[in-house]
Amino acid sequence: MKDARSGGAPTVLRVVLGRRLKDLRETAGLTYEQAGRALDVTHATIRRMEKAEVGLKTPYVEKLLQVYGVTGEEEVQEFLALVREANQPGWWHRFRDVLPEWFSVFVALEGEASVIRAYEPHYVPGLLQTPAYARAVLRAGMPHATEEEVERLTALRAERQAVLTGEKPPLLWVVMDETVLRRPIGGPEVMREQIDRLAEAAEMPRVRLQLMPFAAGPHPAMYGPFHIFRFPVPELPDVVYTESLVGAAYMDQRDDVSTFLEALDRMCAQAAPAHSIRSLLGGIRKEI
Repeated sequence: MKDARSGGAPTVLRVVLGRRLKDLRETAGLTYEQAGRALDVTHATIRRMEKAEVGLKTPYVEKLLQVYGVTGEEEVQEFLALVREANQPGWWHRFRDVLPEWFSVFVALEGEASVIRAYEPHYVPGLLQTPAYARAVLRAGMPHATEEEVERLTALRAERQAVLTGEKPPLLWVVMDETVLRRPIGGPEVMREQIDRLAEAAEMPRVRLQLMPFAAGPHPAMYGPFHIFRFPVPELPDVVYTESLVGAAYMDQRDDVSTFLEALDRMCAQAAPAHSIRSLLGGIRKEI
């Protein structure tokens, strides 16, 4: 994947279908140019379809399936049904007035991942934030946003959290720097409420929280926060997400992902174990 500052945010299903089309084309022994000629489009259009950079037009996909040798009526109709489903906007489309396009990709990945691992040195991750804490973080990060925009983004954050209580919640495994809980955000009452929320989350069967204490010294990821997404479908590799003030980068190359996974594994071994998180949270809460 590449830098995501513009362009439509694909649903995860569209990414999967794009990769399946690529596999079918390669199995059929066809080049981008040959597939493009079958549709009377350029080879770039075929590339963009396979990379989920454009929506999948049902007539195009139906024709490609024929060209690629997929002739079974049931198989074709199942594929086309998935195409129609993939072209439906994600639930977050309702927040498109305040949601940056580059972050729409993150929300899509978050909603489909089976495992979400993260390192956060600055803030409590969005999936675990209380509304009051979220508002304080958003106001700090978006000083020119209107009150209405802040409330809309807070509502979006709350809806994202439903993934943790859904039918098949992902494993959320987060390493937070001690700075996250020492930095006063929103005032003492907001911080106490947020720590209580973390304590509750730590009891959830699919949530694992670890704290990297100051006393642990330097660690492999001191440069900044990141997320790693893993998916239950073989077509999708692990994806690493990092962000800046103006956009985000999504990486799925094996070497890049391995570097982040190794750093996170080392940090998990270095951080306080998950079973100690409640006592650590309780101690910090008393100091606020």
